[in-house]
Amino acid sequence: MKKFFAKFMFAILLMGTFSLTSCQEEFEELPNNSDGKAIESTSATAALIKGTSSKDGSYDNIVDGASCFAIQFPYKVNVNGLDITIDSIEDLELIEEILDEIDSNDYDLEIIFPVKITLSNYTEITINSKEELLAKAKDCVEGGEDDDIECIDFVYPIDVFSFNTNLEITNTTTVKSDKDFRLFFAGLGDNDIVGLDFPITLEKYDNTKVVVNSNAELAAVLESAKDMCDEDDDNDYNDDDFTKERLDAFLIDCPWMIDEIFRNNQEQTEQYLEFVMDFKENGSVVTKNNQGNYVEGTWSTSVNATSNRVELKMEFETMADFNLDWYVYELNDNRIKLFANNGTDKIILEKHCELSNDYSNEEIRDLLDGCKWNFAVPSSSSIGLYNIMFLENGNVKFVDDNGTVFTIDTFSTWAVESNAIIFYNINQELIAEKWKISSYSQNQIFVDIYNENELIYQNVLQRNCDENAACSDAEINEALLGECKFKITNVDGTFSEELLIDFSSNNIHVYDANNTVVEEGNWSLQSGTLSFNDFTMILENYGGDWKVIECSEEAFTLEKGEEIIVLTKVCS
Repeated sequence: MKKFFAKFMFAILLMGTFSLTSCQEEFEELPNNSDGKAIESTSATAALIKGTSSKDGSYDNIVDGASCFAIQFPYKVNVNGLDITIDSIEDLELIEEILDEIDSNDYDLEIIFPVKITLSNYTEITINSKEELLAKAKDCVEGGEDDDIECIDFVYPIDVFSFNTNLEITNTTTVKSDKDFRLFFAGLGDNDIVGLDFPITLEKYDNTKVVVNSNAELAAVLESAKDMCDEDDDNDYNDDDFTKERLDAFLIDCPWMIDEIFRNNQEQTEQYLEFVMDFKENGSVVTKNNQGNYVEGTWSTSVNATSNRVELKMEFETMADFNLDWYVYELNDNRIKLFANNGTDKIILEKHCELSNDYSNEEIRDLLDGCKWNFAVPSSSSIGLYNIMFLENGNVKFVDDNGTVFTIDTFSTWAVESNAIIFYNINQELIAEKWKISSYSQNQIFVDIYNENELIYQNVLQRNCDENAACSDAEINEALLGECKFKITNVDGTFSEELLIDFSSNNIHVYDANNTVVEEGNWSLQSGTLSFNDFTMILENYGGDWKVIECSEEAFTLEKGEEIIVLTKVCS
């Protein structure tokens, strides 16, 4: 049936003129001819098919630095003295993880020769030395300018056949892989003609599928796929594939803390320690430093027209170290790595969703109740010059530097709605000013102060409750950092099991009755509030901020919400 179809199809193509020249002209124009049914083996469409079915050698660039061939599994490499056997692509990912841990260019990776490589046309060559490999790599065209098309793939199997200009079938086969397809074309002569059994399905780099029903449709789809994605044809092994849309969504999902920054190969991390960057959907980015000061800039992403890489551009008036077009070379669940200027500039950001602005109104009310708060930077309005007391009954009172308590008619009562502190005047009328909370901790609240919907300025409310503390921070520190451990119980003296806590050196080690460590973490203290961090085992539910409500020489009573625990000193 296929033989009959092939001859019939070719006969139609020859109708009107029997000139070989005219036939060849029609074949060469097939990409623009929606009625074309056959492809010459030397035509532009055939070249697109061969490019799409070529062997992709870029997946192991971390080892061989060349995209036009790949080293055949298995083989061995040595990374900084560690021998690793490479049996699969997953093992290449292991090398990437090792180099990520090193996180610098100071590493040594050596291939154990001999190895066998596969070229883009599936020819196999044995390489006996590093010199031979480098010589072969010089033949590669890097940077995505080579002939292979990696952003789209054929979905197999595909039925193909060929015949010559004498209407003689020269080959028929069902191809089941890229290798089969490429070798099929390699076996054709210059005058052979190829027929494909449509429809044919192709899969794009983003897993979407497209169905083509003719040679013209096929040629158009393959041509458009050439520049559809970043083919990773470079030595930047860490250039993880992702889209602009994915990066945008990732950045605005949560605030990001600066973990590391280098400019001109000089580390600048210390001056940006604990800086938080909050990328807004409207294109603004708000940076808060460890002193609570705000710096606002802008951000945008784009796809580089030459490299097809996604770029992140940031601009600040007073933070020039960030004002670059940054490439993203690693993106995972909790971290983004950026680089510019061939790696001499680098930023590592870590995700911190706990600093996000999705808060419980009840939690904020509990935090504000019955404690004094003052602005870190006095504002231009009179309210910024005083300490503020948010009282439990909803009243607002102010305290001046002499401790005098007074009220302001404009700010009479307060409430928390939709993550914002709102105020009512003495007539219980809602005033225009509101303080939208962008992030907070137990002792600081970052607020964006609005008049109606206009952002006026930003500031930080700082908790100031020392005068109400059960005992001073110095007394608590002296006791916890001493030589004694503390037994944890409920108010009635019971607990799930007998546990002793060692608070020495600001670390926490929890021991059971057998003197076995069953929990570890760390702690901090500020304004009479003990913060327990990094509990993951038996005390996992006891992490967070605990207010010291009673203290004596022998015990501390701590409160978190409605829960109360007692730490009793045990000295051996």
